[in-house]
Amino acid sequence: MASAPAALHAPLYDRLANHIPTPPEREAAADFLRRTLQDVAAHADDLPENPADLTAWMEANIQKVHGLYQAYLDERKAGSPRRYFKNRAHALYFLRNVAPTKLVDGSWLYGLCAHADNSRLSDLVTTYVEELGDGLADKNHVKLYRALLANYGLDPIEDLPDALYQQGLVQVALGWNAQEFLPEIVGFNLGYEQLPLHLLITSFELNELGIDPYYFTLHVTVDNADTGHAKRACVAALEAAPRIDDGGDYWRRVRAGAKLGNVGVSTLDVISGFDIDSEVVAILARKAPSGYGAHSDFCKVAGRSVNDWLSSADDLPQFLAALEQAGWIKRNQPVTDSRFWHLLQGERAEMFGVFSPYELQVIHDWIRGPASADGAPFETGATPGTGKRQMSFRVAERLKAAKGGRSEPVAAGLDTDLEIFEKRYPTLGTAEKRDLLVQAMSPALHWTPVGLLATRMFLNRSV
Repeated sequence: MASAPAALHAPLYDRLANHIPTPPEREAAADFLRRTLQDVAAHADDLPENPADLTAWMEANIQKVHGLYQAYLDERKAGSPRRYFKNRAHALYFLRNVAPTKLVDGSWLYGLCAHADNSRLSDLVTTYVEELGDGLADKNHVKLYRALLANYGLDPIEDLPDALYQQGLVQVALGWNAQEFLPEIVGFNLGYEQLPLHLLITSFELNELGIDPYYFTLHVTVDNADTGHAKRACVAALEAAPRIDDGGDYWRRVRAGAKLGNVGVSTLDVISGFDIDSEVVAILARKAPSGYGAHSDFCKVAGRSVNDWLSSADDLPQFLAALEQAGWIKRNQPVTDSRFWHLLQGERAEMFGVFSPYELQVIHDWIRGPASADGAPFETGATPGTGKRQMSFRVAERLKAAKGGRSEPVAAGLDTDLEIFEKRYPTLGTAEKRDLLVQAMSPALHWTPVGLLATRMFLNRSV
């Protein structure tokens, strides 16, 4: 097989999103932004020519989206299938592949926290703090998405294609370079906080498939046209605009920043990029290095040992075909009819624990074929033709509540950063305290116990 292309975005993304970057790393991020702005310079944007028309533009967009969403709902009521997700595996694939962007949600505004005393930036800082859930664990957007990944067995995500990190890199690069890119941050925020149709449809279809939609429904509410981020983004753009004539440079840079929201692989690109046959092969390719050599040579498929099949990733599609021909896999039938499935799931499953819940769902839906449109979780071993619909997430939660069940919050437990913070903070002067609060609210920390605490302290700061 050809070697994988060099990662252009993921390494720098990791340094900015999961660490406190060094000055050279921040400069590398600024260089990335400069190049990206040049790349999108000729692209169109849909902002109004006159900044005074921003509110009308925002309201027109929301009315258009609401109209399109109502048309979608009418189509579904008339019997149309889901527009986005063919089955549960498709939806989980989507959640996993958009994770690099969702895990830095709001980060483009981070750099403005250090300038929170500037009243002209207060709307932007407020938006960032709200992205952090005002320091509440059950409202912090990144913490919510991390929980979503964990709940459905979608992590870790280290094996994702590098291109999926490009949009997230734009966002954290802006957050770590606010001093140079303020107008671009304003423009990015302006475009990115407008309500998109895909957010509404995603929420609806995830719920329909029994998958928690709260992360997405939360964004629907906070991006509202009255008091939400969509309206606040318009106000913030006008507040930050210069009063001294700059020849239109500010607005040109704002429009350039708005174009950055379309950089990289889009939500709809991710959804349309799902191919279940390719995903099954990719899953086996990830397992092959650890599985090679672990099987007895007595077990042969189409005259070749399993070890031999696993020795070359190029042979995996043929291996699956051979398993199907030999009757180990029976496509378009209940998974319980396939001997291969019983190796993965059930009593005395010899390969139990080898595949993650996400990987099992993909294999489950691949075997079942069109019947997997019912959204059944892999744990059910569902059979086609039952006519049963998957219980929606909200209905399942109501039933759980009625039976007295509820999700318990996870205790903070031990946390090294929190321990350091609590020891150091009381010893610092006013300026140093503010710097430490801001550092704890960075993309790498704001969703952790110390970040949540720092966010609450930031909201109630008197320093």
